[in-house]
Amino acid sequence: MTDLESPEINDSEEKVARMAKNSQTIIQIAGAALFGALSIVLSTLAPILPRFPPVYGIAYFDPVSITWMLCFLIFGPKSGILCSVIGFIGLIPFDESLPVIGPMMKLFATLPLILIPIILLNLHKREEGVLKSQTLKKPKNFIISGIIAVLVREFVMLFLNIVVWLSFFGSEGLLTWLAVIAIINPIQSVFDLGIPYIVVYGTRLDKKFELW
Repeated sequence: MTDLESPEINDSEEKVARMAKNSQTIIQIAGAALFGALSIVLSTLAPILPRFPPVYGIAYFDPVSITWMLCFLIFGPKSGILCSVIGFIGLIPFDESLPVIGPMMKLFATLPLILIPIILLNLHKREEGVLKSQTLKKPKNFIISGIIAVLVREFVMLFLNIVVWLSFFGSEGLLTWLAVIAIINPIQSVFDLGIPYIVVYGTRLDKKFELW
């Protein structure tokens, strides 16, 4: 009798597992949409942000990318990437300087902060049953992955800024601009990583959701 009933039990367990996974996916998509929309709203704060140096007008920190990182730490990497893409698309109509360039720079500056930790987590041998978010939560892991991510971000942003500057302005002033980029990107990265870490792990939001 037990043998006859076990397939039905297994089927029920598989259905429950599928439903749980589908519910998790829905929550992650909804989270990405919500935080993506929030980042677009927060972009309106840009005029009042402190900037370095004033002549170039680059903000010390960016509430948009901080919001994208919050989404990543709460809902997981797929949600964080989707949120970033939603925010990128939503910001394009509001880019008053160079069409698409501003949002694109913001996107490519944030993606390394999401992708590098995930790559490192996938290479890292974790204890069975331990969520990736809990492995990343450890200060040592977060700091190491963050440093590597910032270095990758620095390289990516320097390269992109060289391409964009040469395309629109020629070579004049390029070295000064790259020096500004080299200084400001690590500063922004500290805020992009530090504030979401404190908010998510300090308030135990990771424990409330436990999605990844």
